[in-house]
Amino acid sequence: MPDALLRYRSEFPILARTTYLNSNSLGAMPRGVEDALHHYTETWNTRGVRAWEEEWWMLAAQVGDEIGGLFHAPAGSVACLQNVTSCQATVASCFDFSGRRNKVVYDDLNFPSVMYFWEAQRRRGARIQMVPTDDTIHVNTERLLDAIDEETLLVPISHVIFRSAFIQDVEAIVDKAHRVGAHVLLDSFQATGTIPFDVQKLNVDFCTGGVLKWLCGGPGTAYLYVRPDLMTKLEPTFTGWFGHENPFGFEIGVTRYAPNIYRFTQGTSNIPALTVARPGLKIVREAGIENIRQRSKCQTAMLMDMAMQRGWRVNTPMNPERRAGTVSIDMPNAQQVCTELLKRDILVDYRPKAGVRFSPHFYNTDEEITSAIAAVEEILSGMPVGA
Repeated sequence: MPDALLRYRSEFPILARTTYLNSNSLGAMPRGVEDALHHYTETWNTRGVRAWEEEWWMLAAQVGDEIGGLFHAPAGSVACLQNVTSCQATVASCFDFSGRRNKVVYDDLNFPSVMYFWEAQRRRGARIQMVPTDDTIHVNTERLLDAIDEETLLVPISHVIFRSAFIQDVEAIVDKAHRVGAHVLLDSFQATGTIPFDVQKLNVDFCTGGVLKWLCGGPGTAYLYVRPDLMTKLEPTFTGWFGHENPFGFEIGVTRYAPNIYRFTQGTSNIPALTVARPGLKIVREAGIENIRQRSKCQTAMLMDMAMQRGWRVNTPMNPERRAGTVSIDMPNAQQVCTELLKRDILVDYRPKAGVRFSPHFYNTDEEITSAIAAVEEILSGMPVGA
């Protein structure tokens, strides 16, 4: 039963003093992170440089497999980098944009950091086609599919739109891209940990994201899945000594790439970030993403119903099968309301063209949602009209 998930509340100390509804931005910290950090400092303090061969060198691969297990990636197919932009750059560096097939297609609801990166690739010869959408909620899938043609090289898309929580039709996009010889780079940051999916069934070429949000793993750890049949064919130019076949040979000259997922890494791993990512991954794995998804559907529907009853605009899909874990509510004076909610330790955030984003996770109670909406009403009642 979904209520059984509330047994994990005690694992997140911040829940005892706040109403935490901001997991789409930063997941609550598990109490196990303190022990993990202590283990890291103790290892460094007592083992010194020996920590590399005893534990640290393989940590990125181990954490990669833990993350990949959540979306059914084969063992050894997920690299850990530091952020999604670095993951996008690693993928881009595998391709040549000087030929006829040099088009990059995505929609205008993509995450801005991803768009900034791809816009900058115009200098490498990339032709960028940003597909306009009709509103700030849904991607026009047919329009996106029409833009993917025989000159398309890469399609970097968001699995879930960060403003609206709209779940894209990934299957249709992958099918069209592969029929014309293009590659799909799926950004699942807002999906992993709250929506069940299988990268092998989706047949995406690449999948990226991070542990910062729904996985409660903190900043500094992102992941890059590479489809196994592509892994040894691609040679990223954004590389470093960790990507070398013989990193401790310290060879000079041309890179000999590692024959595994490490070829998609660069320099020294972020060991503290990888260490503190693991407690959250363990809890999410135990809780079960299918269970998390069912609870999320109920609580997001509850939020939407309460917002619409009050006449507030909801910038999130009505269809639960196309709605992820966030409800964006554009009530009057939304940005000021968000500020006031934060003062009351009701942790939410505000995004332009979205409104206040409420993101309940498996550790939130229905009562917290009700009290958050009641707080919005109270705040609005004390504001002058048109404030």
